[in-house]
Amino acid sequence: MGFRSWFAHRPQKAVRRTVRSHRTDSVLARAALVTSTGEAWAFATRAELLLISAPETATGQGDTESRGAPSVVVHREWADVDRATYDTDSNVIRVHWVDGDEPTPLTLDGRRTVLPQVLRERVQWSVVLAEPVKLPGGRTARVAVRRRVDGELFSQVIGGSDVDLADPATAEAIDAAEARVRSAAGLPA
Repeated sequence: MGFRSWFAHRPQKAVRRTVRSHRTDSVLARAALVTSTGEAWAFATRAELLLISAPETATGQGDTESRGAPSVVVHREWADVDRATYDTDSNVIRVHWVDGDEPTPLTLDGRRTVLPQVLRERVQWSVVLAEPVKLPGGRTARVAVRRRVDGELFSQVIGGSDVDLADPATAEAIDAAEARVRSAAGLPA
């Protein structure tokens, strides 16, 4: 692939319009995604991760160039990302969410992109402080102070579905850890 062809690969106009209408600032990285249903792209901005899909529309005449209207599949700020993993062998990024939603797989199309590095940098930037919390029964959680793009700081508790906040010992351990990280970040406890 030559220098010119790498830069020539870009999303269709309708996808670019959809990005402009949903993003809050400039795009830092983009990557075409592998999909069986049409065109899909991941966009990383300073503030958020956007996934946009433009399905192919069958015209009955074998025209696969016409596409359905693009839709935003994911529009989440970086503080919503717990972590992401990148498997270089399969070229798949898995984005894990703090709210426990199923991880979102992003299968990159193999073209050179800085999306994995930008995703890592933006998630790390959003984490101000973090502390692991050992809980009764061998379970664990994490308490973090996160940052939004406007500079607002807030605390976040990240635990698995087995973390029972109704349990007094669990709630006490998490509350104490949250108070520590909030205090260390200059937030009221």
